[in-house]
Amino acid sequence: MTDFFSSLSIILVRTQLQENIGASARAMANFSLTDMTLISPRDKVLGEKAYAMSSGATNILDNAKIVDDIRDGIENLNFVLATTARQRGINKPAYALSDAIAMILEKQSQGNRCGILFGPERTGLENDDVMLADGLVHVPVSDDFSSLNISQCVLLVAYEYFCQKNQKPNYISDQPLAMKKDIDYMISHLISELDESDFFYPPEKRESSVRLISNIFSKSQLTEQEVRTMRGVIKSLSSK
Repeated sequence: MTDFFSSLSIILVRTQLQENIGASARAMANFSLTDMTLISPRDKVLGEKAYAMSSGATNILDNAKIVDDIRDGIENLNFVLATTARQRGINKPAYALSDAIAMILEKQSQGNRCGILFGPERTGLENDDVMLADGLVHVPVSDDFSSLNISQCVLLVAYEYFCQKNQKPNYISDQPLAMKKDIDYMISHLISELDESDFFYPPEKRESSVRLISNIFSKSQLTEQEVRTMRGVIKSLSSK
C-alpha cells in the first residue's frame, strides 16, 4: 500500500535564507515528513548554513527538489493549499489549520498527492501563487503578534499532520484528483481557444479574465475523468 504519510509535500516559495530552509527540514524530520520542494530560492545550491540549521535532517535537504517555477513544483500534485496570514481578494475556500489537515488526509486516503505552499520571508505568497492553490490555510496566532517564521509555520503544520495522521485509517478510492500539470494544460488549451475566438475584450482586461478563469478550475478539485471530459468539450467546441 502507498505510504501516504510521507507524501505530503512541503513547498517553500522564493525562500531567502538558507537557515530557514534548514530549520524547516528539521521541523519536517521531527514529524516524519520527507518531501521538500524549493521554488526559486535565492541560493540555488544549499550550503553549510542550511545543513547546520537542519540539525541532522540532511536526507531531506539532499533530496529536496529545486525548481524555478511554481507550476513545475506542483505539477505532479493533485491537491494544494497555500498558507497565508492576510485576507486575499481571491475567491477561494479558507480553512483553519486543523480543518485543512483533515481535508488533506481525506484526499490522501483517496489516492491523491498533496502539498502546502509557504511564502517568502518578507512578503508571503503573491496572489499569482495563491491562484494555483485549491484553498487557503490560516494558522491561528495572536492578534497582538501574528508574525511567524517560515520554519515555525512548517513545524505547526507538520505537528498537526502528524497528530491527525496517527488517528486516521487509510483507504483507497477509485476517484483520484487530476494532477496539477493536467489541469494547467487544460486551462492553457481553453485560454488558447478563447484567444482564437476573440473572447477577451477589451484586451486590457485579458489578464484579469485569465486569472479568474484559472481560479475557477484550480479550486474545483477536478478528478482525472473530469479533466479528460473538459478537454473533449473544449476540443469539440473549437472544431465548430
